[in-house]
Amino acid sequence: MLSRGKKIRVVELFAGVGGFRVGLERSSDLFETIWANQWEPGRKSQYAYDCYAKNFGKNHNCINEDIALVKDQIPEHDLLVGGFPCQDYSVARTGAKGIQGKKGALWWDIRDIVEAKRPKYILLENVDRLLKSPAKQRGRDFGIILRCLSDLGYAIEWRVINAAEYGCAQRRRRTFIFAVNESTDFYNHLANEDKFNIITQNGFFAGEFLVDKTNLSINNIDIYTISKDKYKTLDVFSDKFAAKFCNSGVCVNGKAYTMETTPIMQAPKTLNEICEKGPVDKRFFLNGSTEKWQYLKGAKREERRRPNGEIYYYTEGSMSFPDRMDLPSRTMLTSESSLNRSTHVIIDKLSQHLRLLTPTECERLNGFKDGWTDTGMPEKFRYFVMGNALVVPLIERMGSRILTIASSQSFYNIELKKQMALCS
Repeated sequence: MLSRGKKIRVVELFAGVGGFRVGLERSSDLFETIWANQWEPGRKSQYAYDCYAKNFGKNHNCINEDIALVKDQIPEHDLLVGGFPCQDYSVARTGAKGIQGKKGALWWDIRDIVEAKRPKYILLENVDRLLKSPAKQRGRDFGIILRCLSDLGYAIEWRVINAAEYGCAQRRRRTFIFAVNESTDFYNHLANEDKFNIITQNGFFAGEFLVDKTNLSINNIDIYTISKDKYKTLDVFSDKFAAKFCNSGVCVNGKAYTMETTPIMQAPKTLNEICEKGPVDKRFFLNGSTEKWQYLKGAKREERRRPNGEIYYYTEGSMSFPDRMDLPSRTMLTSESSLNRSTHVIIDKLSQHLRLLTPTECERLNGFKDGWTDTGMPEKFRYFVMGNALVVPLIERMGSRILTIASSQSFYNIELKKQMALCS
């Protein structure tokens, strides 16, 4: 139980420009980031780190080194957060050295940190396709994550959340993973409560991101065994395990329960709401012909040839050109602002001419304050770091949920009373 006024010590991995920290600190000043890490391999200029340091000040506690080299420096903490890259999570056998992750797969650094520090709570973010990775063994990568955390004494929930379905201005789908240590009351709640109720009603995600239970029942849940009872070792698990993970689920006591859920949608913000109303610099406007843009955004069926001479047809559908202002934006990528199919092109409110989004508008799409990335980095990197960033309002809501869990002596009893009150 969190004592009144006690800080929740946070470690932030793969911090980027600080999306987790911004969201958590907006939800409460009880979250205190005591250590963070941001390092972009292969780059001389560390723009994201510089942005983090400038915005959070002298005592930003962020280390600009390869996490593999500094993970032993991480202090004791209560909450571990991070948006880690999507890579190959399979295990590699190294003879007498046992099992380790393939070189460069950062999940294994997270696992090492969890094993060493055993934080009470873990909150991670990844792309939505993580649940289906890799293509030739669907569900293996996510299953390895569940197995690793389960073996270390954690219960895990996950949810694929589209930010626009919960009131944000961007259609950005991401997999969020929340894990709790077996020492917590909430672990007991997840272990003992009906799994259908956890997924749809009183779990970590369902308590804040509501889902529609209409026409759903426990019969919609698929169950997968991930424990040593079925897969004795992690390398056997890596070789044999496959699963069809749905967008919601919970894993506890060696079993993963998963079900497809539909959100109870909140009215989203639109592109129109976040875009500049006044004059915009001329460098953001399209000059000359728009023929190339129209080609990139248009439908295609093109004959192409493989290296072996075989002919095939490349196809893709059309997309709005310009982008609709009465809808949330599409998912923003790191290539935003380049001559690219995924780049947003809008009609400027004042001039009615076609233009790109500004870096400030991209910050707004992710819920950062205006100018967050205006820290001396080149403009193209302002787009790049926003393409990598979190949608901050989602983290703010998750922070509030963590506080509820951490401050409740008996979470299950509190949730039960809430449900009884709703039914009365």
